[in-house]
Amino acid sequence: MEIIFVLIPLGLILLLFAVWAFFWAVRNRQFDNLDAEAWRILMDGDQAPPPREPADRDR
Repeated sequence: MEIIFVLIPLGLILLLFAVWAFFWAVRNRQFDNLDAEAWRILMDGDQAPPPREPADRDR
């Protein structure tokens, strides 16, 4: 029964941290455009790689 006196304040501290982290993320615009980041990983490979220069070989 004594453990409840530890777990309740610990749970409240964890809850306060989660609420603070959520409002920090909203304030820093982390949730503004969720679709663009999801599509960015799919569109990343559309560009052709830069041309490779021939390696210098001394023979």
